[in-house]
Amino acid sequence: MLETDWIVLLSAAALAFSVMNYVLLDGTDLGVGILMGLTRCAKDRRAMAVTILPIWDANETWLVLGGGGLLALFPLAYAILLPALYLPFILMFLALILRAVALEFRDHSPNERIRRGVDGLLLGGSALAGAAQGAVLGTLVQGVPHGAGQYNGNGTEWLNLFPLFCGAVLIVGYMWLGACWLYWRTVDELQRRSRLQAKVLAAVTVVLLIALVAWTAALDSRYAHRLSDWRVWIPAVTLLITLLIVFALGLRSRRHALPLFAALGVFVLAFLLMVVALYPLIVPPQLTLQAAASSRHSQVFMLIGFAVLIPVTLIYNTFGFSVFSGKVRPARK
Repeated sequence: MLETDWIVLLSAAALAFSVMNYVLLDGTDLGVGILMGLTRCAKDRRAMAVTILPIWDANETWLVLGGGGLLALFPLAYAILLPALYLPFILMFLALILRAVALEFRDHSPNERIRRGVDGLLLGGSALAGAAQGAVLGTLVQGVPHGAGQYNGNGTEWLNLFPLFCGAVLIVGYMWLGACWLYWRTVDELQRRSRLQAKVLAAVTVVLLIALVAWTAALDSRYAHRLSDWRVWIPAVTLLITLLIVFALGLRSRRHALPLFAALGVFVLAFLLMVVALYPLIVPPQLTLQAAASSRHSQVFMLIGFAVLIPVTLIYNTFGFSVFSGKVRPARK
């Protein structure tokens, strides 16, 4: 901690906060999109779409903050990561565009058969976006070959088994968030089905996350040392058990939002464990936050901007959720 300037730490925290909020908020939307494509009933698919239509685009604001913040706050890391991850980033953006088009224009389809096909595109776009995001995070944790401030790999590191596994874990996790969201926002048969999906996906996600943490520790002795510290794993295990208890109790109570908040808590815990494993690196195996940081004046300028944009974005997101809150019921006709 003493080797890293507090301005750099604050910049890293602002960047991590933006990325984490994107994963939590837009990840929930992507999970709903995947589940929509797997749902046969047209009325239920329409209700599922209505739950996210008013707020999905605002959630992607955090992606802009994260990408722009990385370029301005840690330009050296940006210069190394971007050429290493060109293809997964392009796939992610194309998938997000496909998801947006399918979601916004599905109701303009001339008949149910075409609308079902559009929902299939929504499923594909949502799953591909989640897989690409997981591959990006997995490549970062795995390490990106670089030297003298430049990327020197072959551009296929993201196709290794670990990044691909991270992509699969993120898809399943997003589906869990989506099922919890639908349990909160829907009623009757759709809510009951979402409850069952949430229970199954919770078990699968937790098992996959535990396997992912163990695999992460095996990648690098530094990761293993940090994650095996009792000051890390004891609070992490305690918090995980607490969140899972809250999740289970939430499914039995009338507070239908509790399972979603518990699932989001598990995601936050996983994200924090990743940060603990990586610190003080920003691009493993050797680039540190301090070495990758822009000038002090640039970071102070950007932090002032973040100090304005983050509260405004949070207020906007919160207002949107409050305006469009409440249960969504499938149409009778």
